[in-house]
Amino acid sequence: MKRILVFCVTWMFIATCFAQADQIKQNVEDKILSNDQRPKLVVGIVVDQMRYDYLTRFYDKFGNGGFKRLVADGYNCKNNQFNYVPTYTAPGHTSIYTGTTPKYHGIIGNGWFDKETKKAVYCAEDNSVQSVGTESAAGQMSPRRLKSTTFADENKLFTQMRGKTIGISLKDRAAILPVGFSADAAYWFHGALEGNWITSTYYMDDLPKWVKSFNKSDKAKSYLKIWDTRYDINTYIESGSDLNEFEGGFYGKATATFPYDLASLNERNGGFDILKSTPYGNNLTTDFAIAAIQGEDLGGDNITDILTISYSSTDYIGHNFGVNSKEVEDTYIRLDEDIEKLLRYLDQKVGINEYTLFLTSDHGAIHVPSYLQSVKIASGYIDAPAMNKTFLAFMNKKYGAVNLVENVSNNQIFLNHEKIESLKLDLEDVQEAIVDELIKYEFIDKVYTAKSMVEGAFTEGIEALIQNGYNQKRSGDIIMVYDPAVISYAKTGSTHGSGQNYDTHVPLLFYGKGIMKGSTTEETKVVDIAPTISALLEISFPNANTGKVISKAIEK
Repeated sequence: MKRILVFCVTWMFIATCFAQADQIKQNVEDKILSNDQRPKLVVGIVVDQMRYDYLTRFYDKFGNGGFKRLVADGYNCKNNQFNYVPTYTAPGHTSIYTGTTPKYHGIIGNGWFDKETKKAVYCAEDNSVQSVGTESAAGQMSPRRLKSTTFADENKLFTQMRGKTIGISLKDRAAILPVGFSADAAYWFHGALEGNWITSTYYMDDLPKWVKSFNKSDKAKSYLKIWDTRYDINTYIESGSDLNEFEGGFYGKATATFPYDLASLNERNGGFDILKSTPYGNNLTTDFAIAAIQGEDLGGDNITDILTISYSSTDYIGHNFGVNSKEVEDTYIRLDEDIEKLLRYLDQKVGINEYTLFLTSDHGAIHVPSYLQSVKIASGYIDAPAMNKTFLAFMNKKYGAVNLVENVSNNQIFLNHEKIESLKLDLEDVQEAIVDELIKYEFIDKVYTAKSMVEGAFTEGIEALIQNGYNQKRSGDIIMVYDPAVISYAKTGSTHGSGQNYDTHVPLLFYGKGIMKGSTTEETKVVDIAPTISALLEISFPNANTGKVISKAIEK
């Protein structure tokens, strides 16, 4: 009897162990299945210089398959803000993908004055690499000035480098900085007389076959044609008159009015570079992005790939024609068609609900101040040469030297610390004296010293934005803030760079696999995008991340 009892107990123990083992095996399989629930492809879209109100202002002109599809079936962050200045292209793209601000990722502008070499540097320049796809120096670029990883880098590490990463933009910096250090490739457009997509030896020694085929297809040349409005220009009631005093236009055409014959204008406007300032630059970018998805088989397996696309023509057109132009409106109507074309291809190639996409912008733009003045809204222009002349005269009178100033750029003043020390001057006293002088000048709203940015603890207002954009090693001694709607720029066209709402408020749309449907008016920040995508992928956040997960956008 005892033997039977022992046998029964033993059998029950063994059966329990097998059951537990089966449960453990099932848990492991469930975990593997959950890994397969990651999107096959993450597509990050940055629309350069897209103000938030472009999404709402032109909404009725959009079709149902582009922007409206993203809004209706995705998650719309309606109060998405930049939390730093300066709001330029390079820091914008970098902040989106690193989840942090220039204070930490180090890209403080498109270019800046290097305090060590005493020279102006470009954010992506790298003379240690060579051009690939062109004999010009346009390909001598890399991400080496970047200090932080991007979420694309973290995905690479998580997948043991098996997930592919590709960056695409007409602009080199907008292709390179989003994908970080470990990308398989970054491609940008070299216009001039070539009209080809190129890269650098940082990524590869020769262009892939699919890129060579694309370049040989003369796709760029096919866009040297008439640019007229997509619809009847009289229906473009969301923008100002076509003929006005606030737009730049192209050399060789007397007025900045439709239509534009690009075939006859290109020689006087940079050759193929003229495409950048038309919607056809966006068309070309979409064409190349689709070729990349096909050529690299992006999203072809369950290991997540990353594709970053930056539409740059919107920025070139905004700078040329301004926020209120019919050219900008037509560009967004056509970009909506590009977004629809891309989504349809992703549905077909990767699969519906097999990819995740977000769309945002690297900065907004100001209404042309001369236009604002015409409608009696406070605005103006800084006379930079006159201001610099007055400032240098002050420095000479007070200190007997003008060479105390090494550089003035990006609304910052860089002082010659060695010269100040040799004259036995106190650096902080000099900085404070400059603040007291500059604050007297017309259109200068605020002035801050480097010390106040390093030692202060600002949590709101323009001071907090400046501090988030201030990199102790790279930024200057003095930071200037202009009055709202005041710029240092031409009297035609729009620009950006400030901490004002027109530059900081940009769209943010999440769409696709793992994304909730809905919207929020609660404030989100561009630095929240990288941790949100990282959380969706269940990977490490970028190593300098300061953003927060937008948890409401992600399916529970």
